[in-house]
Amino acid sequence: MNDRSVLNIQTLPENETERQFYFMDKAAGYVETLAQELGRKPTCCVTTFGCQMNARDSEKLVGILRKVGYEIIENENADFVIFNTCTVRDNANQRVYGRLGELKGFKRRNPKMKIALCGCMMQEPSVIEKIKKSYNFVDLLFGTHNIFRFAELLCSVFEQEDMVIDIWEGTDSIVEDLPVERKYPFKSGINIMFGCNNFCSYCIVPYVRGRERSREPKDIIREIENLVADGVVEIMLLGQNVNSYGKNLDNPISFAQLLQEIEKIEGLERIRFMTSHPKDLSDELIQVMKESKKICRHLHLPLQAGSTEILKVMNRRYTKEQYLALAEKIRREIPDMAITTDIIVGFPGETKEDVDETIDVIKKVQYDNAFTFIYSKRTGTPAAAMEQVPEALVKENFDRVLKTVQETARERVARYEGQVCDALVEEVNENDASLVTGRLSNNTLVHFPGDASLIGKIVNVSLDECHGFYYMGHMV
Repeated sequence: MNDRSVLNIQTLPENETERQFYFMDKAAGYVETLAQELGRKPTCCVTTFGCQMNARDSEKLVGILRKVGYEIIENENADFVIFNTCTVRDNANQRVYGRLGELKGFKRRNPKMKIALCGCMMQEPSVIEKIKKSYNFVDLLFGTHNIFRFAELLCSVFEQEDMVIDIWEGTDSIVEDLPVERKYPFKSGINIMFGCNNFCSYCIVPYVRGRERSREPKDIIREIENLVADGVVEIMLLGQNVNSYGKNLDNPISFAQLLQEIEKIEGLERIRFMTSHPKDLSDELIQVMKESKKICRHLHLPLQAGSTEILKVMNRRYTKEQYLALAEKIRREIPDMAITTDIIVGFPGETKEDVDETIDVIKKVQYDNAFTFIYSKRTGTPAAAMEQVPEALVKENFDRVLKTVQETARERVARYEGQVCDALVEEVNENDASLVTGRLSNNTLVHFPGDASLIGKIVNVSLDECHGFYYMGHMV
């Protein structure tokens, strides 16, 4: 390293936020040079795979890209394309590989094009090796732990011809106050924590997202206050398991206590959160939800399986009976609470009788909706080494579970027919421009006559007709 390089490193700001703004200014110079070469403003497309945590990360990437001078477009035939990847299921990986093949053709026609891959998939060493070997036209690879260094990595892409790879095994860092560009002006996701400590035997997330790290309450409150001042009326608090929020802070605070503080923010109308792990959903949290005027009447409470034996092998740390008792307590304390869930069918060793147990839970809890998945083998997890269930049996059991979910959920959703409820108008209906689509507190959608001027407003809507999982109505 020469003396000039040493000097440059020494003059960088020590504060990480300031350091990244330094690199944003530097990247803006590179983008301006590219604009002169192209004779137009460079374009960028960020494609998000996976969960709401990834969607929030993409908003952070877009915020930085716009700040350094890129025009954000939806078309992947752009000057810079980023895939923010998910690796919860193997088919998510295969989708990324397929899309990379398409990008190779775009890059052949546009030699100045840059391609970056980030997110959970990049935390798998086998993926990195495959991309280096089979997709060496990719310019940048980075993972889930160092997304805050994106501006710095962007500079590296402009400064060197070789593929830039920056994958961290883990971090304790939480960097605040970097640019974010929200997808919706009236609602926003908020990270309250990162990582997961649960190590369910089928799940790759703790290995790619790392251990739990909670943000300081004051930083969360400040971010929400700024969002509300900017027109946000609904926020979604995000974490792999929000119920364990605050345990690792220097001054521990429970998730229920955080909610009580957020509720005090003037101008904030609605509070949502996900995801809640059943093993540590406290009585304190149930009471706070019950008494709240702002927490939405929707709780996502993943079951995964109804068989206590399967739950044990999954390392979920609750039994069927404990889950049912929790659901019954929630229904008793908050009768209008919509409960949704996740269910995995085909976990290694699962029998027809185990699935009967799952169906029994579905009938007893009466979910408003359930996201039902066929088990996906994830290399690197304990379940991947277990004996897999024959495909034909998995398909048969999956169909049985899905049928039960649909039958019970329709009855639950239909119980509001004829009532007048508050709906947050989210968009003009994509199938009929004379209608708008609103979301009820319980997360059910309602379509009703209206125009774009209503978007972002909470209005009273009569729920006239239930159509399975949504309503047709009119504003009152």
